[in-house]
Amino acid sequence: MLRPFNVTMPDAMLVDGSTGDDAAVWRLDDTRALVVTTDFITPVVDDPFLWGRIAAANAVSDVYAMGGTPFLALNIAAWNNDELPLSMLEAAFAGVQSIAVDGGFVIAGGHTVTDPEPKIGLAVIGMVDPARLLTNAGLRPGQALVLTKPLGIGVATTAIKFAKASSAMADAAVASMTRLNRDAARIALDAGATGATDVTGFGLLGHLGRMARESGVAVHMNVASVPFLDGVVDLATAGVFPGGAMRNLAAVETQVQRGATPEVYVTLLADPQTSGGLVFGVDPDAVESVLGQLRGAGDHASVIGYVVDGDGLITLG
Repeated sequence: MLRPFNVTMPDAMLVDGSTGDDAAVWRLDDTRALVVTTDFITPVVDDPFLWGRIAAANAVSDVYAMGGTPFLALNIAAWNNDELPLSMLEAAFAGVQSIAVDGGFVIAGGHTVTDPEPKIGLAVIGMVDPARLLTNAGLRPGQALVLTKPLGIGVATTAIKFAKASSAMADAAVASMTRLNRDAARIALDAGATGATDVTGFGLLGHLGRMARESGVAVHMNVASVPFLDGVVDLATAGVFPGGAMRNLAAVETQVQRGATPEVYVTLLADPQTSGGLVFGVDPDAVESVLGQLRGAGDHASVIGYVVDGDGLITLG
């Protein structure tokens, strides 16, 4: 939609929307740049406090995905005053605030509108060293691909909505969605990563496919190494999928060579995630250390493939 406007960006704009990156980046000087992003979501769980935590973690993840550190945010909320008590919105804001405390950033107000469907999120500002910026265009041939959280959030939240999720699955999904990508970003940067994104609404295939195109590389993915939340494969096999998974898959279909990968796994790779993990490239000799640090910090991390020369193709194997 923005393409026809063909806006010329000033030199200070290091990252804009043209590469599909997670946030805009504006250079202040040689060592500092602002990272600016916004995101909001409809409810994915019944508990408003947990919904607020999930929405905040989801929004601030875009700053971490660029290698930045959030320091300031504004609330964004849409609320149905005729149907929902304001006490629920207060509880959601409390959840957002708890993530701000966890992440060490400040919420300094915000804006709320009346809307039939409730939504909540953040506009976030972070800081990054331009020399340590992570972008969609940063993957390099020869790197190993690391994923820091299991997939299957879209399936799990759909199952929660229709009372088909076990309490263990629901708890695991909430724990994953409320886990900040702060440690993962730090570990990726310390390991020399230059390309990263967080896996959110377009699913792993969508986000990784965009990275491959922008980086001018191809990806070989070992599907058996991709982590999934316990129980989501069985649910997916039984047909429990969010509609977004099919749309994601259709959008990336021409980039994907499926090989003999079963249909259910291909669709799970396109499952839209809320507050998903990071996927980034690191040199193979750093993999053992990176995985050890990520797992030690509490991330469910795996090497899911590797990067080769190419033009955006994802080969599943």
